[in-house]
Amino acid sequence: MTKVFVTGLKVQAEIGVYRHEIGRVQPLVVDVELDVPTAGAERLADTLNYETILDAARAVASQGHIELVETFAERLARVCLADPRVTRARVRVEKPLALAPDAVGAGVEITVVRT
Repeated sequence: MTKVFVTGLKVQAEIGVYRHEIGRVQPLVVDVELDVPTAGAERLADTLNYETILDAARAVASQGHIELVETFAERLARVCLADPRVTRARVRVEKPLALAPDAVGAGVEITVVRT
């Protein structure tokens, strides 16, 4: 099993539950780790292209306002699991402005396993 990952992915999303968060975009920092069986991979077609993770995160963000980072993380994990080769998706979503300037960031991490 191979872990394919992208860390520190910056995504702009309409996200939040507070009045001042509605109708505006905020930065998110996303880490994604996917388990993919790629034994003997020697070509890009044999594995998962990192760009699909970037595209998936942007697609989730483009779907409109999302209230919770938990929802964003869950949606992104489910999109990643849509690839039948992915057996597990770990998604960490950080909202850097959530507690600024008192904290560098706050967020969630979820793991979804194919059943």
